[in-house]
Amino acid sequence: MPTLTLTDDQIIELVKQLSLTKQAELFQFLQQQQQEKWEELSRTGQEGVRKAALERGKNWDTMTEEEREDFIDDVVHEDRQCTR
Repeated sequence: MPTLTLTDDQIIELVKQLSLTKQAELFQFLQQQQQEKWEELSRTGQEGVRKAALERGKNWDTMTEEEREDFIDDVVHEDRQCTR
């Protein structure tokens, strides 16, 4: 199947020509793709923070929200020692 190469501006102009119903379908499709990527990123981040906590002798799941914030602050500022 041949490939048609279009600029971003051309694609936007084509989308503008779609009916409002089709534009809504396209929007939902794009939104769903982004949602799936966000969920994967979130899962990866949660795994990483749990691992980082475990490596420092802490349990992410039992920390309070304040303890989590302090922990993240300590990790971000590596020049300081984790104190909490």
